[in-house]
Amino acid sequence: MHLQATDSHNVWDNSLPPVLTVAPGDTVTVETQESSGGQLDRRSTAGDAANLDFGRLNPVTGPIRIDGAEPGDTLVIDVLDTEVDDWGWTACIPGFGLLADDFPEAHLRIVPIEGGRAELLPGLGVPVLPMIGTIGVAVPEPGEHSVVPPRRWGGNMDIRQVGPGARLRLPVGVEGALLSLGDVHAAMGDGEVCGTGVETSATVRLRVGVEKGSAPLTPILETAPAARRTGAALVTTGIGPDLMTAAREATRQLIDEVVRRTGIDVADAYLLASIAGDLVISEIVDMPNWVVSIHLDRSLLARL
Repeated sequence: MHLQATDSHNVWDNSLPPVLTVAPGDTVTVETQESSGGQLDRRSTAGDAANLDFGRLNPVTGPIRIDGAEPGDTLVIDVLDTEVDDWGWTACIPGFGLLADDFPEAHLRIVPIEGGRAELLPGLGVPVLPMIGTIGVAVPEPGEHSVVPPRRWGGNMDIRQVGPGARLRLPVGVEGALLSLGDVHAAMGDGEVCGTGVETSATVRLRVGVEKGSAPLTPILETAPAARRTGAALVTTGIGPDLMTAAREATRQLIDEVVRRTGIDVADAYLLASIAGDLVISEIVDMPNWVVSIHLDRSLLARL
């Protein structure tokens, strides 16, 4: 069973008719579009990134109806394989991202993908770790709902470990579940701080199952060992009583340190932090201040 990337939609709406019906245990191959929905290509410029139509972003392929899935059940999704395209893009989009006020101008990099690496800059390739940015089931409330924010039913969660070897459990909200997915990244850091990973089209192979009457409150993920990065890291921190402020502080510190050590453009350092830096809460118990840190593989700096 195979879905084309053109079998897509841009809103969650439980009245959308399914484009495919499968049984529990079936394997499905799903083609997905890159997250601009065709607005960007290999020849695009920063001006194109500045003028994106947000209503066309994050198209998802589907919906897929799963026989026997009912509200209150769990949809079990095994990600068997993810094959990405030979190019992608990453960008600062005005008004978007953790440091939107610091980077008001559009900045775009077209990223060649080859040999297991995504090349942000000449000589600077980050490892390809494919992941599905948006995967979810239809929400039970009627009408159209934006695909941009995540919710209980999944959607645009951007969890970096939703990739090959992972098992995702989603609560079912409507009859048939109506599964859709898209927004695949060839690489992305935890937090996706600039708002984009290496956005690319992809072909994803999934196996679906249903567990009756056991819906989790929110999505639950079991990850593959390869989903974690290894190697020595450069780590910067943000410390204070507000997690968002601390996250921004840690990210700014990393950008400054990368620029100081390598001399690359500050906007490129921001993109690098988004596609390869992992933002984490390191400490949240020692009030009144919490610690947020962002980790970047030190070997990447040696390439510059």
